[in-house]
Amino acid sequence: MLLRKIETNLDNLLTLAKEKESDNNRFIDFLKLRNSKQLDAEVLILNNNITAKIDCTICGNCCKSLMINVSDDEADAIANHLNLSRTDFDEQNLEKGGTMMVMNAIPCTFLDNNICTVYEHRFAGCKEFPAMHLPDFNKRLFTTFMHYSRCPIIYNVVEGLKVVTAFK
Repeated sequence: MLLRKIETNLDNLLTLAKEKESDNNRFIDFLKLRNSKQLDAEVLILNNNITAKIDCTICGNCCKSLMINVSDDEADAIANHLNLSRTDFDEQNLEKGGTMMVMNAIPCTFLDNNICTVYEHRFAGCKEFPAMHLPDFNKRLFTTFMHYSRCPIIYNVVEGLKVVTAFK
């Protein structure tokens, strides 16, 4: 059960993240010692509770600030959905380096008024974010805390986890 107000203001998240940096470093060390399965269960409960109370289309900060990796299959699928040749899709939307492909624009080209225009065909990284539902939370602490000030879901799950785990 969530015992505090859910914070969704992005300016507040930035301020609070800076204020809590030292405590969060200690919290990371604390979480590394917790039982992985129990921690995953606690995170999942918090995530389900918090996600139900946050409308991501009001925020859209992930789509406005993250670099998105793209696979060949994903590029094929979205190009097809948009009725573009793969060459045209790539030229318009992708930056390539070696075997990596990323979207060439931040915010994401497909974000319109905080709504994903290709939502049903969005990239795996977009479907997965903020990844609070995935197993092995304690192996993703670096990434979680990297996005702590960016995503209200992550911020609130972490803060709820401090309560649930009786972190001091």
